[in-house]
Amino acid sequence: QVQLVESGGGLVQAGGSLRLSCAASGRSFRNYAMGWFRQAPGKEREFVAGISKSGGMTIYADSVKGRFTISRDNVKKMVLLQMNSLKPEDTAVYYCAADDNPFRFSSSSSQKDYDYWGQGTQVTVSS
Repeated sequence: QVQLVESGGGLVQAGGSLRLSCAASGRSFRNYAMGWFRQAPGKEREFVAGISKSGGMTIYADSVKGRFTISRDNVKKMVLLQMNSLKPEDTAVYYCAADDNPFRFSSSSSQKDYDYWGQGTQVTVSS
């Protein structure tokens, strides 16, 4: 089992940058594919980015491709989301999630494939 705690959210102007962190506790962090999701007010939670267990493979939602970068440090047990060129439509609560499927070689964009979730961190982008 793994516990996830997000940090790094805040208020930023459009065009600015933020870096979100997700700290994991528990054993065998390197056995989890990891993902970031977000939920804007009045909308369903959506996929943002995913990273494989080794960090060698990443996937992104089209809406953030080229602006956001996901990475991980398996020694420090952390997942990062670097967000650049932020837009007001990026405003949401951002969640970190872990997938413990032993047969997954990349990562999934589907929420149902993730087993553990953090509490979320608020990101607000002003225009």
